[in-house]
Amino acid sequence: MDTEAQPTERDRSSRPSDTGDAPEPEGQEGRSRFALVARITEWLPGGRVSLTLLVLLVFLLLLNTIVVRPFEIPSGSMESGLRIGDRVLVNKLAYRFGADPRRGDVVVFDGTGYFGDADYVKRVVGVGGDHVVCCDKEGRIQVNGRSVDESTFLYPGDSPSAVRFDVVVPDARLFVLGDHRSASSDSRDRLGSPGGGMIPVDDVIGRADWIVWPTAHWTRLERSDAYARVPAAEGAHG
Repeated sequence: MDTEAQPTERDRSSRPSDTGDAPEPEGQEGRSRFALVARITEWLPGGRVSLTLLVLLVFLLLLNTIVVRPFEIPSGSMESGLRIGDRVLVNKLAYRFGADPRRGDVVVFDGTGYFGDADYVKRVVGVGGDHVVCCDKEGRIQVNGRSVDESTFLYPGDSPSAVRFDVVVPDARLFVLGDHRSASSDSRDRLGSPGGGMIPVDDVIGRADWIVWPTAHWTRLERSDAYARVPAAEGAHG
């Protein structure tokens, strides 16, 4: 009878690996990352607090560059909805994935070469191909033959326009007006200038979606439905 003890499964599993390579301790990669953070905090004045603030700053810069941008209202041209000193959040992605500005949107755009070397905020009244006229017999602006009731956002006491015009908006351009018409310098004032007072869609920075400051004015800026019944421009597709 063979009396030699047979190795058990436990014996075999406990033997060293034939490869001679010791397995990497679990969690070594995680500890390496923590060690890197520790080295950075030791080098950085202020330690973890400074590192946290730095990460937050980088995040805010990326957010400002790609997603949203704060904009301070510089004048009373969009009263009474937007007042001087109000800060709005501009949605920079609103028109980045095939969508175009629509009538009634409040947009922020770069006015360089058309309005002046600054950013402006106005309401879109006409898009490419639209026929915009001031005014009908009741003093209202017409877009593609449809009269528009702008009373929900027009500054109290203002008429839709004291300036007469009859224009067709070129493709990829926008006809924009301020809500405080008597205090707004907009497309009406530049009809004879290069571009006819109409801004390129490509110069639109984004759509103003929220008033965030002061907190008493905090509100979402909805697209006005005043233009909802305006028909598409002749020859327009979609």
